[in-house]
Amino acid sequence: MYKSIETLLVEIPTIRPHKMAVATMQTQTLVLVKVTTEDGFTGWGEATTIGGLGYGEESPESVKTNIETYFAPLLKSLSGLNVAQTIQTIKRNINGNRFAKNAIQTALFDIQAQRLGLPISEVLGGRLRDSVPVLWVLASGNTEKDIAEAQQMIANKRHNTFKLKIGSRRVEEDVEHVLAIKHALGSDISIRVDVNRAWSELEAVKGIQQLQDGGVDLIEQPCAIDNIDAMQRLTRRFDIAIMADESLMGPDSAYRLAKRNGASVFAVKIAQSGGLVEASEVGKIAKLAGIDLYGGTMLEGPIGTVASAQVFSTFHNLAYGTELFGPLLLTEEILKTPLQYQNFELVLPTTAGLGIELDEDKIDRMRRQ
Repeated sequence: MYKSIETLLVEIPTIRPHKMAVATMQTQTLVLVKVTTEDGFTGWGEATTIGGLGYGEESPESVKTNIETYFAPLLKSLSGLNVAQTIQTIKRNINGNRFAKNAIQTALFDIQAQRLGLPISEVLGGRLRDSVPVLWVLASGNTEKDIAEAQQMIANKRHNTFKLKIGSRRVEEDVEHVLAIKHALGSDISIRVDVNRAWSELEAVKGIQQLQDGGVDLIEQPCAIDNIDAMQRLTRRFDIAIMADESLMGPDSAYRLAKRNGASVFAVKIAQSGGLVEASEVGKIAKLAGIDLYGGTMLEGPIGTVASAQVFSTFHNLAYGTELFGPLLLTEEILKTPLQYQNFELVLPTTAGLGIELDEDKIDRMRRQ
């Protein structure tokens, strides 16, 4: 059934340095997976991560090696299975590797939805919205540059909600930076912060209180991934929304966080969850637990971005919007027709599968040999 499974590493510079607590990016390595069937269908998936091994346990190189060594031979050995059975077989035979599993799963759903002549969202239960709000992340690290960048985005009607990457400096410096931007942009503009798990609980108590008092709307992953006790205490202590991101590694962790009241918002990422099905399950757990949802990104290119949007469009509650701005951070376009961003939102394609067409000649020129 599956003729070939190919993994491509594509290097694309970013439009400016993107500074986070875990890494500073000036180039993004897109990890693209191309699955071709015996009867001529091609499906695409993406397993892009951040900063090599700076963010998580998988790197572009490990994803490529593991797909070529383990996933591809397994897929080629299968026949007569539907997508659900194929995913189950992969889970039974391959441990971990959530990012790689997500890329393969995305490609399989892309193929299945093309066969049916439907967008992927309709295979996952059906979209409830045709576009999703998209914020912009301010991550130059320079207060004046971030203010100017935000003001330009607002004027261009591209983004009117902003997230700031903090955690690499002293708490006092970070708070001063954030509140200066909040003050400059005004009360109508929503500001959130992502600490990328950089604070101790004591630092978090101090920083969150000041940010809450200054009108910031949300704090993302203030503490270490495993420190659910601290996340629980912070969620109960403050009125400001506390969002779990890196602590969310799929449905099991979502259930544990919900049970412990370890967050008031979930940042759902298809790669972190281990696939489109699992990301949908995280959304269902949040819905049942009364937890708000936010559509996260691994700063993927257009494949991972549109796959994420297909999932997020099916969520009943997307109270905090999404951050599906990854393609806008890249200096090169790899689609024949770029994704459509307008009026502060990303418009979902209506054509079958992912709904995108890749420029394979351009990808070949930029891929890592």
